[in-house]
Amino acid sequence: MSNIFQQEENFGSGVYAKREIAIVQGNGTTVWDENGRAYLDCAAGIGVANVGHCHPQVVAAITAQASRLITCQEMFYNDQRAQFQAQLAAALPGSLNRVYLCNSGTEAVEAAVKFARLSTGRPGIVAAMRGFHGRTLGALSATHNKKYRQPFEPLVSQFSHVPFGNIDRLDAAITDQTAAVILEIVQGEGGVRLAAPGFFQRAQRLCQERGALLIIDEVQTGFGRTGKLFACEHYNLVPDLICLGKAMAGGVPMGAVGIGPRVQNLAPGLHGSTFGGNPLACAAGTAVLNIFQHTDLTSRAAKLGDQFRRQIEALNLPLVREVRGLGLMTGIELRQRAMPIVQSLMDKGIIALTAGNTVIRLLPPLTITVEELERVVVALAEILTTEQRSTAREQLPA
Repeated sequence: MSNIFQQEENFGSGVYAKREIAIVQGNGTTVWDENGRAYLDCAAGIGVANVGHCHPQVVAAITAQASRLITCQEMFYNDQRAQFQAQLAAALPGSLNRVYLCNSGTEAVEAAVKFARLSTGRPGIVAAMRGFHGRTLGALSATHNKKYRQPFEPLVSQFSHVPFGNIDRLDAAITDQTAAVILEIVQGEGGVRLAAPGFFQRAQRLCQERGALLIIDEVQTGFGRTGKLFACEHYNLVPDLICLGKAMAGGVPMGAVGIGPRVQNLAPGLHGSTFGGNPLACAAGTAVLNIFQHTDLTSRAAKLGDQFRRQIEALNLPLVREVRGLGLMTGIELRQRAMPIVQSLMDKGIIALTAGNTVIRLLPPLTITVEELERVVVALAEILTTEQRSTAREQLPA
């Protein structure tokens, strides 16, 4: 056993299911293990390395800031934070022009829920079935999958769930006690599932009519992943609160909540974070925003993602039930368990994710090339064809 494996087994918490490679280096779309083997990374840190691993501009920003000032709590003003907040607010949709900074997507969801309850004076939060919003108690209460919820129940009260995309059930769920509705534009962990565009527009209208706030969770879909800087832009949707994380600082832990004008009553002392808005993360975040501003990463993601899904569909593989996604966020639903296929991809030097038991999830860096995507298509064709033949042989009578 590798010394790295042994140390993590001995001293790690045990809450992570491990794959048997030790990744020690990354650049662009590629990561390397301790033995020097290269892998095409179609997981990207679960949608974190959107601009690629160790992007030179992010590395330069981190290096320069680390030698100047690493930490500065928000009780003081800071130049890097001020610049980042201004640039992020300018990039957010519509009237979202204030920013709360934290350290992760789940922290952003926690803050958004608190802000919604504070603003409306109501307790209720309506979320979607199959939705995933994080693992801290408030975010976990909005998350639907019982696998994550049951070990920690009872959770925070006044959370309810309706089928994703079902406007009639959502209509019935929003009452005069509803503080907010929280939705993902694309349900990532829930199987890379999309709802009809009209669902989000009607959800927004219902919230406005009934005095509730609309929270859009863009922790996984934000920062170019779906072919727009933020996925809600596909539908001209401007939520009251938008939750961000993962890709926003190029791999440095960071989260944020974009805040619109319907959010009221925020005052000093009501919420906070020791590390939120630290200069190091803000410098990295500014570098990421500058990369998006001066490149075509978002339009490339839209074009390449559509092309990629068409190529997979054209294979007409019997084991594939459906291919879906938006931009470079792709889910391949199989007629069998996905993990053995993900393992076979890794054997071929391609790292992928699952999203539930039967869905392969692919979240490559947005810098991925046409040739690299074609390599994934070829590998999928080989693996799934071999798997189909193996399954057919097993079903033959003795």
